[in-house]
Amino acid sequence: MSTIDDLPPLREVIQRHDLAAKKSLGQNFLLDLNLTARIARAAGPLEDATVVEIGPGPGGLTRALLALGARRVIAIERDQRALGPLAEIAERYPGRLEVICADAMTYDPRPLLGGAPAKIVANLPYNVATPLLVGWLESEPWPPWYDCMVLMFQREVAQRIVATEDDDAYGRLAVLANWRAQTKLLFDIAPSAFVPPPKVTSSVVRLIPRAEPEPCDLKLLEQVTAAAFGQRRKMLRQSLKSLGVDPAQLAAAAGIEPTRRAETVPISGFVAMARELANSRGTK
Repeated sequence: MSTIDDLPPLREVIQRHDLAAKKSLGQNFLLDLNLTARIARAAGPLEDATVVEIGPGPGGLTRALLALGARRVIAIERDQRALGPLAEIAERYPGRLEVICADAMTYDPRPLLGGAPAKIVANLPYNVATPLLVGWLESEPWPPWYDCMVLMFQREVAQRIVATEDDDAYGRLAVLANWRAQTKLLFDIAPSAFVPPPKVTSSVVRLIPRAEPEPCDLKLLEQVTAAAFGQRRKMLRQSLKSLGVDPAQLAAAAGIEPTRRAETVPISGFVAMARELANSRGTK
């Protein structure tokens, strides 16, 4: 018996369903139900919430979300071996768990939400964590279909998400994430908490979408940051040449010197340069 419900321990579930983690699927199962409950609580009150979970595996986090009162959990899992354990959880919490056997990289859960905002809570598979996050941050229209994301990443990726200018980890991901959301690294989880233990520490990050990010075109912002950070050791006057506009003009619009390097430019500076790029190209 676990500390959150009367379902069997996760190790027993994994053994009974022959659900050994597969490296090819980026699986590292978190078996400590106290930790899964801590992740679930980080998403705020769950009583009236619809939660989208990615890669539930044997269902440790799924169980925590339901035990803490989530009205509905939509669990997206591509590994058919996990469907049995998840069916047992659905039976324990009737009418509250919907399991979708699909690839989260291509599956769109929005038609299931009925227009109401959801929370995304997941121990993301390491091999698809960053592209999944980028896809959610690029959602249109904005504000997006979710009102909170609580996600687990490798600590190195988590640091890249929450970084600010002058941090070593500051780059394109930090600009996108913090332009569109408020980000916070909540806590770390040691490798020993997982089966099998990964070679890195994991971190849980919370992202709350900003209702009104500074206005600019998303695609142009991505072009500016790709150019700037693609040659991050070079000054802007050199790295921005690939955009086909005088780098000094872009820098001036942001109120910064063209001799600055990308890692020293705040998000507001990149937004200003993206707006000036739109003006220069006549694509307001």
